[in-house]
Amino acid sequence: MSSVLVAVTGFHVLVLVLLFVATLDKGWWVLPDGAQLNLWVDCVRTGNRSWSCSRNGNTAAQALQVASLLLSAVSLLLLLAQLQAPRGRRLWAAGGTQLTAGLLALAGAGLVTSQGRGPPGSRFGHCLGVAWLGGALALANGVAYTCLRTTQ
Repeated sequence: MSSVLVAVTGFHVLVLVLLFVATLDKGWWVLPDGAQLNLWVDCVRTGNRSWSCSRNGNTAAQALQVASLLLSAVSLLLLLAQLQAPRGRRLWAAGGTQLTAGLLALAGAGLVTSQGRGPPGSRFGHCLGVAWLGGALALANGVAYTCLRTTQ
């Protein structure tokens, strides 16, 4: 049973990496010239050595992505704390927190998808897919936590 807990914990670290990449990496939108924009600041090259940058106004999606990343990190800490509990206890706190993180990540990705408010002529980039994948895997991870019991 302990190998299952190790595998699920490793899976959780993968989910954290995916949510981190989805939140901070460029690639939410791809411009027609191939430049990529992130969720936070839109920067477009205007001349030879100058950039025009402005804040992205999608604050709800930003808040949902950050909240999902933070809740997933808290869930990992809760898991480590719950592993010290007496044998046979379910991992409800870690599972519930991870389920919430997955729902928030999916809500943020869904919000960006439904609004489709990238710059004119742009298309969605890889970070949106990473956010959808990270949210779905976080839900699966949360379900696994609620099914598992401590082994100590």
